[in-house]
Amino acid sequence: MTASPHHRVIIVGAGFSGIGMAIRLRQTGERDFIVLEREAGVGGTWRVNNYPGCACDVPSHLYSFSFAPNPTWTRMFAPQPEIRSYIEQCCERFGLAPHLQFNTTIASMTWDAGAARWQVQASDGRAWTCDALVLAVGGLSTPSYPAIAGLETFAGKTFHSQQWDHSYDLVGKRVAVIGTGASAIQFVPQIQPLVAQLDVYQRTPPWILPKPDRAITGREQRWFSKLPMLQQLYRGWIYSQLEARATFFVKAPAVMKLAGQLARNHIKRQLPNPTLQAKVTPNYTIGCKRVLISNDYYPALAQPNCELITDNIREIRPHSIVTADGRERAVDAIIFGTGFRASAPIAKGLVAGINGQDLVDAWPNGPEAYKGTTVRGFPNMFILMGPNTGLGHNSMLYMIESQITYVLGALAFLQRAGAHASIDVRAADQHAYNQALQTKANRTVWNQGGCQSWYLHPETGRNVTLWPDYTWAFRRLTKRFDPNAYQCTEQQASQRGPS
Repeated sequence: MTASPHHRVIIVGAGFSGIGMAIRLRQTGERDFIVLEREAGVGGTWRVNNYPGCACDVPSHLYSFSFAPNPTWTRMFAPQPEIRSYIEQCCERFGLAPHLQFNTTIASMTWDAGAARWQVQASDGRAWTCDALVLAVGGLSTPSYPAIAGLETFAGKTFHSQQWDHSYDLVGKRVAVIGTGASAIQFVPQIQPLVAQLDVYQRTPPWILPKPDRAITGREQRWFSKLPMLQQLYRGWIYSQLEARATFFVKAPAVMKLAGQLARNHIKRQLPNPTLQAKVTPNYTIGCKRVLISNDYYPALAQPNCELITDNIREIRPHSIVTADGRERAVDAIIFGTGFRASAPIAKGLVAGINGQDLVDAWPNGPEAYKGTTVRGFPNMFILMGPNTGLGHNSMLYMIESQITYVLGALAFLQRAGAHASIDVRAADQHAYNQALQTKANRTVWNQGGCQSWYLHPETGRNVTLWPDYTWAFRRLTKRFDPNAYQCTEQQASQRGPS
């Protein structure tokens, strides 16, 4: 029997976090690693999400790697094709092609305690082993669908925004959009002029602020190309502007009422109809759910062929949708803008740690990790964009780079510890870290804003997704790997006893 190929590091996922990890490994001289990706190319969420109008809501110059600046962004908020292209260019620039393996769906990842390595199995039968496993699968990668009676009987077209069917012609169709989250407010204005009738089903309205978007001129691009320091300073200015918002999100949520007034003014400016104004005005504190930005969503709702429906959906029939008030509306296609399973990012049966424990079972109260990166009982495994590393106010790439630095420190420690070394975060350290984190989270607008959001675990109500502090505080926390928080199998690497 042929032994499975062995690598020092296996990265699962080729989105921003996986590609960032791969680049930094290359920069440190590491060559013995592979990146396994289920899609046919790199990009992650910026590859699979390609619905009309898809774009970033973080300014372009900050939504990029600090070690791979892009002076030629064409807009303040980059559209999806441009972000995907940027990730592809990063792969080419840093020579990642030999490390990438596409069309690889992972079936299982199992810790082998005897060999102190991970066994990775693909659904097509291929297998690998590695000393360290990096999960870079992202928190917004599994679409969420609502449980609606009769959905399976619908005879028309259905698809989720993440799996947009570009072959389906929407022109002249009666289309229902279920959900009014970040994706829906981007694609609704794009499809509204095409369809005969657009019914937008809203459960809870989002708070929306104006989007300060514009084209970046060729002159600006040339200046950024000639003077990289200028772009770096501009990036720092954007970061500072966004980071200042954390004060209101996590330190003084009551002040968010001022931002709420700005959002109300945006509604009044764009929607003269008082009835429609009332429908789109939330009854919770701004920031409790994700704050969205758009200049064209409200005007789209006001068009004659568009209806915003706030009654609950009672059932779906083969050619129609029936709401709680008994009204039936004919429909040819249903598009789900219902987001992702952020509180359950990793499926049960996928990751097995010490004694075969499933990662999902290790999280009875919802996902948690030490510094958002390591989990007790899963040695030599690191999660990028893990529990409580998400943001409501700044660029996720800043958090990803902070985590990557921490993981590189851990890998260097393992290398010094010698062959067959493994590290496992101590239960007491993980518990203490998360107790302190939840105490902070309870004081934030996400916990006190009076809403139900995907930030909170649906069963426990715990914030399992967002970082409840300044991003620079997380960077300081992850600047150096802290071996004293871990149990190491190599005696010479750690003199501390078992937890």
